[in-house]
This record gives sequence, structure tokens and C-alpha cells, in this order.
Amino acid sequence: MGMRPPTGLPSLSRRSRVLLVTAVVLAALLLLGPRLTDAYTNWLWFGEVGYRSVYLGVLVTRLTLFAVVALFVGLVVWGALLLAYRSRPVFVPVAGPNDPIARYRTTVMSKLRLFGIGIPVLLGLLSGLVAQSNWATVQMFLHGGDFGQQDPQFHLDVGFYAFDLPFYRMVLNWLFVAVVIAFFANLVTHYVFGGLRLAGREGTLTRAARVQLAVLAGIFVLLKAVAYWFDRYDLLSSTRKEPTFGGPSFTDINAVLPAKLILLSIAVICAIAFFAGIVLRDLRVPAMAAALLVLSSILVGAVWPMVVEQFSVRPNAADKESPYIERNILATRQAYGITDDKIDYQEYKGESTKNPFEVPADAVTIGNARLLDPNILSPTFTQLKQLKNFYGFPESLDIDRYTLNGDMQDYIVAARELHPEALSGNQKDWINQHTVYTHGNGFVAAPANRVNKPQSDAQSAAGGSDSGYPLFMVSDLFTKIDDQQIKVDQPRIYYGELIAQSDPDYAIVGATDGQAPREYDSDQASYTYEGSGGVPIGNWFNRLAFAAKYAERNILFSSAISDESKILYNRGPRERVQKVAPWLTTDGNAYPAVVDQRIVWIVDAYTTLDKYPYAQSTSLDGAVEDSIDKRTGRVIPRKEVSYIRNSVKATVDAYDGTVTLYETDTTDPVLKAWRGVFPNAVKPESEISPELRSHFRYPEDLFKVQRDMLTKYHVDNPREFFTNNAFWSVPSDPTIEGGTFNQPPYYVLLGDPKTNKPVFSLTSAMVGYNRQFLSAYIAVRSDPDNYGKFTVLQLPTDSQTQGPQQTQNSMTTADAVSREKTLLSNSNKIRYGNLLTLPVAEGGILYVEPFYNERNTGSSTFPQLLRVLVSYRDAAGSVKVGYAATLAEALNQVLPGSGSLATPFGGDPALKPKPGATPPVEQGTTPPQGTTPLPGTTIPPGSTGQEAAAAELSRKIEAVRTAMRTGNFTDFGKALEELDAAVKAYQDAGGR
Repeated sequence: MGMRPPTGLPSLSRRSRVLLVTAVVLAALLLLGPRLTDAYTNWLWFGEVGYRSVYLGVLVTRLTLFAVVALFVGLVVWGALLLAYRSRPVFVPVAGPNDPIARYRTTVMSKLRLFGIGIPVLLGLLSGLVAQSNWATVQMFLHGGDFGQQDPQFHLDVGFYAFDLPFYRMVLNWLFVAVVIAFFANLVTHYVFGGLRLAGREGTLTRAARVQLAVLAGIFVLLKAVAYWFDRYDLLSSTRKEPTFGGPSFTDINAVLPAKLILLSIAVICAIAFFAGIVLRDLRVPAMAAALLVLSSILVGAVWPMVVEQFSVRPNAADKESPYIERNILATRQAYGITDDKIDYQEYKGESTKNPFEVPADAVTIGNARLLDPNILSPTFTQLKQLKNFYGFPESLDIDRYTLNGDMQDYIVAARELHPEALSGNQKDWINQHTVYTHGNGFVAAPANRVNKPQSDAQSAAGGSDSGYPLFMVSDLFTKIDDQQIKVDQPRIYYGELIAQSDPDYAIVGATDGQAPREYDSDQASYTYEGSGGVPIGNWFNRLAFAAKYAERNILFSSAISDESKILYNRGPRERVQKVAPWLTTDGNAYPAVVDQRIVWIVDAYTTLDKYPYAQSTSLDGAVEDSIDKRTGRVIPRKEVSYIRNSVKATVDAYDGTVTLYETDTTDPVLKAWRGVFPNAVKPESEISPELRSHFRYPEDLFKVQRDMLTKYHVDNPREFFTNNAFWSVPSDPTIEGGTFNQPPYYVLLGDPKTNKPVFSLTSAMVGYNRQFLSAYIAVRSDPDNYGKFTVLQLPTDSQTQGPQQTQNSMTTADAVSREKTLLSNSNKIRYGNLLTLPVAEGGILYVEPFYNERNTGSSTFPQLLRVLVSYRDAAGSVKVGYAATLAEALNQVLPGSGSLATPFGGDPALKPKPGATPPVEQGTTPPQGTTPLPGTTIPPGSTGQEAAAAELSRKIEAVRTAMRTGNFTDFGKALEELDAAVKAYQDAGGR
């Protein structure tokens, strides 16, 4: 007798079941474990920094949105499946023995719950996971308010477009998703169970299938009608005319907008036609409605606007588009904070009307002319003030100002941070890397307008000396400082930019009473962290969590971790601010400052919108990136925006990591909305201390975006705007060879014409549209009294003033400069510092550029200031170039006597003569043409003597080269002395 084949699944042994369950649990842990670990460690971290309410707020919003969307989509899909299943034919006709659907029908019938519940649950979960990322849209809708401004087309408050419209769009999108998925789920179910058959020419459709599919299709078309209604409002962020201008154009308002209303009406009619399919057996009516909707969307929605654009707008574009360009100008200025009440436009001649010595404000500007370039001198800081190989400075240093002894001065500043990437050998052992080398040490500053001493001509020819280096002020653990320096109570730096570059960046600190300190302070001293930062890691559960987070078993078993130990992580200033305030966009650069004798990092943060009606949109990375960013790889925010405000300033304590957010723009509606979401996250502006406020800088990234907008949006006349004639351009950086990167803006101290006091400003030159001549000069203040106030000096269009690129060319091709470049290029690397554009003499432009050299003889070389280049266009219209070891000497070459306004190298700025005093003319200098020399001065020899001195100088330079090639040090030293004498003789003869 034959045996019956086994039915069903084979039974598993007890061991197999245990192994299967174990495998499932392990798979779940691998999938969910890292997320649960991150959630728990984030919970601990937010508690440490005091922003757990932010974490909970975001988490609750995400979970709620996930649950609502998942439940809604799942229920809609489940309902569509259920209706199709319950209305299936009682007797399913079979098409034949080879019916391809039969086996699928059998499979589904055998696992009804799996398909009927599993599919909706799966689709709902996927939808919820996608939807939860829109948590910010929901919160903005719930807490957003009015801007107090209406759009000129629909006369709705801007708050509707910023807070409400994105939410309505999100809801509408998920309705579309639910209906589309439900339609196909219903369709497939009817097909599987016989409600829809494709056999024969026309196929058959049961009444239940026809009704259900018609209703779903009708709902979809009805939603499309609602979408057309909201499309009208989205037109105010149209990009049809970009890059000419943003916002709706003539075609959008006069063709697309009426088309949307027509399509809305057609969609409503088509929806009615689909609903008619409930009672009509003839499917031609819904089919005709669908065809009408598609055809009308093509003809009315696309062809008609194209016809209007081609035959009505383009032949008369300037006239047709003028009203919309005017709206775009007003909206863009408002969106980017460049309205007329914040910008003072002034006419500027571009040529001097006075001697700078006669203008008190010029004495301040020239005396504070910056000679140290923070983007070049990081190697110099590192070599001279690094102390240990595991300390370091960022590739690009920062600029800030301090008031010492009553005088404001700008400084190149940097925190001497721990640089984990520089650890080597046994320093990289886990114990050393994470429990010994835990912090940096000290704050380093150098006055930006002077160095220790100038190099002589002989020294420069030799290619190096101990001259031309910054005058450092160091506040660290072991340097004694006086009242004339920047005092720091706690110089240890546990949080910083370099520290954050390590992966992972955590440090384990703290010890029980009586345990010996283990953190490195010096070769003779160790330290135990006493700050409030860090998450306790003494208990085994936390140790297990962090061991899993970093995949590091040493966290579990190391005896260096005690009951009092804490772990410091997320140590980058920008990262900490971004994490506690995920609704903000942080500036790409955090800078250190000493406030109340503590080192803090200051981080600028922005509120942004991606759609502001009628405003021009821009990509932050495109507007922000310049030559410095290209070279250093600085982090650049990547985001499309049409509204931006620097409404928050954040500080991060370098010792304990405390993050504090301060409101700095009380008028920003976007920040008001976020303060409604997280009431205690941002402190009011009244809590900013005067000392902290004195270190606020106008942020570079925001300025770059506004500068980019001002290239076009300084123009008032729409017709002129359309022609591009009056546009500006951001100049390319002239100090970078072989590139066309934007010149970065520069922080400088400018003299205030009203108070004659220094004002810390962020500045930029602007050139003509696709030209190189100077067109404007933009400066924005950072001083507390007039913070954020712009001054735009507009140069005349009927005359030409050299721009940065032209000035660089004229300076570097000057005879004295080219000769010395040729001499130095054999054994040195020449580097040009920041080319500063300074307005002086009530109409003149003074260019100042430091000239650095770096020897190529070894790996320990680093930039030092060699010369100073200046360029000035005098009252006669002649452009003169000065080139000397000091700014004073270079200035005297172009403006005799004005060199006394410059701060002495290595000297006290107070030694400068007061503005208005008689300008002294140094011995051997030539007074300006048409002037009488002052008593006691000498008239230099005539052109014959000058030519002879130049010839002698050329011979001595060649002698130096010969000595260098032969390697005879005796001849080389003698040649240098003779060259020095020849240079002085040439200068005495009137050479420059």
C-alpha cells in the first residue's frame, strides 16, 4: 500500500526552533540595536547639555507624525483590500486549465491575514518612516504666525506661504499617496478574485469593481483639483525667469494662473464624471473625462503659457516684466535683510580729494591696516607656538578684536587645541588617545597690524631671518601674563574644531578621590577633569551602551574607567549647536573668544525658508564658497534658501561644553515660531553680556549671501535691472593663481568718519558686471551700537578705478617687486596675503597687501612677512605702487609723510602721530610733484643718479645670485652687504 505524501510544513526539532528564534533575535538586534543605542546615548547627551526638551519635542513630533501617516495609509489600503475581497464574485469563472491567476488566488486564500493585514501594515510603516522627516513642517504650521507683510498678488500674509502652505502641501501629498496605493491595491485584488477579467477583447468588470475603482479615481481627480488651487500660490516662487529674476513673471500671472483655474474647473467636472461611473455601466464617460483632463493639462497648462511667452512677452520683455521685476526686487531685499533702512548708499569718487593725514578717520584705518593673513599663518602659529606634536591650530585662523588699555585692536586668534590626528607611535594606544591626551592648552593671539621687526633687504635676499613673525600673546597653563594681555582663567580646551575631526572624538575623564590624575597637562604635571561636561559612564549599563556605540570593548574592561568617570563626545562647536537646535543652519566657521576670562566658541546660526513669495532663491554653497573654502575644505552649508536671518548667536564653552543660544533678532517671525515650539531653548537678547556682545562678528556666510544678492538687487529701476548694465560682480581672488574663485570678504578696522574711532567691519570690493574695474565697496559693522548696518560706496560709472585683479597685476609687475620675486624664487615660495581695499582721503582707494616668503629648504619652514605692497591713485589720477619692508615705508613711497600713520613694527600704536599734525617727510624722500620740501629735507639726485643707482643695484643682485650658485659663503655674505648698500643708495636716489 502506498504511503500518503506529507502535508504542510515539516515539524522542527526543539533545538532547531531555539536556533531559529536565536537567529531572529540576533537579526533584530543588528537592525534595531544601533538605533536603540543611539537613542539612549542621545537621551543622555541632551540631558548633559540641558536640551532634553528639544530631543523629546522632536522625538514626539516624529513618532506622532509616523503613527498618524502610517495609520492613515494603512487603513485606507486595508479598506480598499477589504472592499475588493468582500465584493468578489461568489463563483469565480475559470478561464481554462492554464489560468495564471488560479495559483495566486489559492496562495492568497490560504494566507488571507498575512496579505490582508501584512500589506497595509508594511505600506503604512514605510509611509510613516518617510513622513516623520517632515516634523519641522508640522511644528511650523502649529506655531507659525504672521510676518506683517502681504504678497502683492493674493494679498495674503507671508506667514501663509512660510508656515501654512507647506503643511497643506504635505497633507495633500499623503492623500495622493494613500489614494493611489489604494486604487492599485483594489485593482489587483479584484483581478485576483475575478472582479476584473482581461479575457476577450474588452474584458469584464463587475459592478462592485467598477464602483470602487470609479470612486477612488474620482477622489484622485478631486484631489488634483485641490492641488491646482494650491498651485496658484506656488506660482509666487516660480523659477521660470531665473537667473534673470525670481518669482512669477508676466506669463505666470497672466497665462499660468488663469490656466490653473481652468484646469481646476475641468478637474471638478472630470471627478463628477468618474463618480457617475457608480451608476453608469458605460465606462466611456470616465475614460473621456480622463482623456479630457490629460489633453487640457497639455494644451491649457503647457502650450498656452508657451505661446504667450514666445509671442507676447519676448518681443516686449522689458515692458511686460517690469512690474514683476519690481516685486522681485522688493521681496528679495526683504527676504535677505538688505532693505534701504539697513543700507546706506553713498556716492564715492574713487580718487582722493585730501591727503589721508588731513582726515582723522584715515589715521585709524591706516594705523590698523592688517598685515597678518589668518588664512596663511596657521603653519607659523603651529611651528612657533605648538609646544607638542599633538597640539595644533586650524588651517584657517580667525580674527577678533580686543580692547586692552582702552585701545581697540584686531587680533589673529586661535585656540591651541588637541589634534588627535597628529598623535603618533604609542600615543595612539587606546588608553593614551582617549584617557591621557584629552584636551588642548591655551589661547594664542597676535596683533593683526604688526610683526616683531621688518626684514632688511639683505635678509630678504638671503631668504630668511628671525624677522617678520607675529607678536604672540599666549594665555595658557604656564605663561605668566600681565594686565596688557588677554587673561584666561581656564585655558584647557576639551571642545574644539580640531578635536571634532577625530573619529571617534570621545574622551574619558574623571577619577575617584585619591586616584592619581592621568590627563596630560605637561611633561611634569597631569590633570583630572573637574568640569560639568560629559555623561557619567561609571555604571555598567552606560559602559555597555557606549561600548556598543563605538564598537570598543576597552570601554567595558579598562581599569582606567572608574565610578566617577565621564565620557565627552560630540565635541565640535558647530556640531553641538546643530544638534541642540536642528531647526537652525549653522555658519561654516566657529571662532574662539575670551569672554569673562573663559574661552568660548561663538557660532552664528541662521533661520531660513526655502520659499519666500517673489524672492530670488539661492544655493548657500554656491553663494558662500570662495577661494579660502576651496583651499581649506571648510564646511559649507548646502541648502536652497530664499530667506535667511542671523537670528541666533550660540556659544560653546571650550572647557565644559555648555551650549547657550541667544536671540539676536527679535523681529524674525521664523525664530518666533521656533521659540513657540521650544520655549526654553533660546535665551532672550537681554541676557547677552556686554563683553560677549563685543565679540560678536557679522557672519561671513550671511555676508557672502547678501553680497551675492547685492550684485543685482542694489538696482531700483526694473528696466535697468532687466538690461544688466548696472550689475556688479564679486571679484575673483587675485592672490590665487590659476583659479577664478571669489575673493573672500575681510574683517578690518575702519575709522568712523563721525567719531574717528575704529569700527570692526566685514568688507568686500565689488567690480563691474563681467569687468575688472572697481564699482562699489561694501562694509557692514560688527560693533554693538550699529551692528549689521551696511555702508555701500558706489563709484562713478564714467570713470575707472582699478579693481583688485588690476591692482594685483600692477603691483606684482612693478620693477622692484618683479626683481625681488626673481631673486627669491630660486629658494623660496612666495605667497601673497589678503589684498585689503581701504577707503581713505574722502574719495580715494588704498590697497594694502602683505607679501610673505617661505623657504623651500626643509619641512620646518613657514610663512614670514617679507614686504608690504600698497597701491594708491593720487589726486592727479596717477596710480602709484609702494613696496617696502614696512607699511610706513611703502606708504611714504606713494604718499610722502603718510607712513607716519602706520603702526610701528613691533612698536606701540600709541606712538603714531595724531591726525592733523604736519606730515614729516623722511630724509631722502621726494615730496609730491608741485610741493615745496619741508625744512631739513634733502632733494634726491636727478634721473641720471637714479639710473646709475638702479644699474648698480642690478649688478649687486646678480653678484648675490652668483655667490648663491657657487656656494662660497664668504662671497655670499659680502655680496649681501653690498646689495644692502645698493638698495639704500637706490632708495636715496628716489627709486621705489
